[in-house]
Amino acid sequence: MENKFILSIESTVDLSYDYVTKRGMKVLFYTYIIDGEEHIDNMGRSENEKNNFYEALDNGALPSTSQINEYHYEQYFEELLEQGDVLHITLGTGMTPSYLNALKAKEELSTKYPNRKLIVVDSLCSSGGYGMLVDYACDMKDQGANMEEIEKWIIDNRNHIHHQFYSTNLKYFRRSGRVSGPSAIVGSILKICPLMRLNKEGKIVAYDKVRLVPNAIKKMINDILENIQDGKDYNGKFFMYHSNCLDLAKETIEKLEEALPNIKNKIVLLDIGMIIASHCGKGTVAVSYLGDERV
Repeated sequence: MENKFILSIESTVDLSYDYVTKRGMKVLFYTYIIDGEEHIDNMGRSENEKNNFYEALDNGALPSTSQINEYHYEQYFEELLEQGDVLHITLGTGMTPSYLNALKAKEELSTKYPNRKLIVVDSLCSSGGYGMLVDYACDMKDQGANMEEIEKWIIDNRNHIHHQFYSTNLKYFRRSGRVSGPSAIVGSILKICPLMRLNKEGKIVAYDKVRLVPNAIKKMINDILENIQDGKDYNGKFFMYHSNCLDLAKETIEKLEEALPNIKNKIVLLDIGMIIASHCGKGTVAVSYLGDERV
C-alpha cells in the first residue's frame, strides 16, 4: 500500500534542497539577518549566497537568527494538512525553542482539521546530525513505515546520533558564551581547538581542548571510536559537515577512513548551513554517526 503522509523538516538539516525535494520531503525555512537584511536559509540553492555570507563575516558582520514563531508554523502546517497527514521533525530543542511553537500551532489546527494527523517530534539534533536522523526517517518511509513507527524510531534513536566537532575559530563560540573571552584570545594565539559535542538534551558541550588541528583530529577520532556502534567495524551512515573549511574536512576524512575502513568512500560531506554557521562562523568541522546513548 502506498505511503501517503508528508514527511516535513526544517532547513537546518543542512542537506541540500535538491536532495530533500528529490526524496519527497517538505521544508520549512529558517531566516537569518546580516547587516540588517533578512535572508531565507539557502540550503545550497545559491552558491553566491554562501560566498556573500562568508565575505560578510570576513568583513566583521555578526549574523543573527531567531526561532520560528507559532504563526509561521501554523501557516506552513495548514498548507500541508490540506494535502494530507504530516509528520514534522524539528530542529532540536537544545538549539532553539521553536519546537514548542510548533506544538502550539498543532493544537490550534487540531479543531480545524479533525480528520488529519499532524505529528510533531523533536529531533534533539542539529545540522548534519539532524540531516542524518531525517535521512534514516526518509529511508523508513520509503520502506513502508507509517508515521507512528517513524516517530517511535526517532524518539528511541535520536540520542544515539552523535555530534562531535572541533573549531579553529573561537570568535563565534566566545560570542555564544561557550568559550570565555580570555580563553578565546589565548586560544587563538596558541592555535587551540576546542572539542565539542551535543549532549542528551541536544545542547552544545565543550568537553576538551587541544593545541593544533592534527591533535584535534586525532582526539576526535579517539572519542568516536569510544562511542561508535560496532567500533572499528561500523558500517552505518556517517555524515561530515563543515563551515567553509573544505581542506580541513578533507584532512579529517582521510584520517577517519584510516580508523574506520568500512566507511571509506561512504562519508556524506555537507556544508554547514547559514543558520548554524551564524553561530559557529568559519572553521568548524563536525561529524555524526550512530553510537551509544549520548549523556
